[in-house]
Amino acid sequence: MRTILRALGATTLTAGLVVTGATAASAHVTVTPSTTAAGAYSLLTLSIPHGCDGSSTEKVSIQMPEQVITVTPSVNPNWDVEKVMEDLDEPVDDGHGGEYTERVAEVVYTARTPLPDDLRDAFELSLKLPEAEGETLVFPAVQECEEGEAAWVQVPEDGESGDELDYPAPSFVLTAAEGGGDAATASDDDGDADADADADADADADADAENVSAASEDDASGSTGTEAGTPALTWVALLLGAGGLVLGLLAFLRSRAQG
Repeated sequence: MRTILRALGATTLTAGLVVTGATAASAHVTVTPSTTAAGAYSLLTLSIPHGCDGSSTEKVSIQMPEQVITVTPSVNPNWDVEKVMEDLDEPVDDGHGGEYTERVAEVVYTARTPLPDDLRDAFELSLKLPEAEGETLVFPAVQECEEGEAAWVQVPEDGESGDELDYPAPSFVLTAAEGGGDAATASDDDGDADADADADADADADADAENVSAASEDDASGSTGTEAGTPALTWVALLLGAGGLVLGLLAFLRSRAQG
């Protein structure tokens, strides 16, 4: 099964792919990511809307794109889950001083009790998206039922729409990384604005300092003038006092002479 899935996922399939024991269904198996931003961590929800032409679902095998190294499947109480590992041709840095020597090639959910055709279920997979904006990630899935199976592995050819396929593989397109160029430019603009604001604030502070200094000099000048005027007033007072003393003395002497 793993070899077949890998071969199907790596090549472009035609709309006439043979699907054992199943006919074209109106509702497809789909994948819904919490985010499609390149390089981000995303929670993928893979939905199983029905069985195989009326037959209950027993197993769902989901192939991972080759760019994906690690996957953390969520626990579903109605299913047993298994990660199928594959050796890497070359080790990959894990970002924590170690290396990955194998990758999760496939995640397999096996029903503890077959899922009836008229009921739906969903599986959640947590993983880091590749840093490849504009690239399409494909998750071929094979749905095995009590009678027959449905292979959701068809990939549209160039110029073909997935809507034209009977059993399209779940997929989505990676979008621009979060906090990319625009955000960086905005950050730079904010930084320039902050720098200008700081410069204006410094200029205002310098102006205030100059005003304070000028005011201080004016005060100092006024104080000096007042202090310089104080001795002149003192001398005038002393002279007036001395003149009064002389006049008083003369009046005293005159009164003695007349007596």
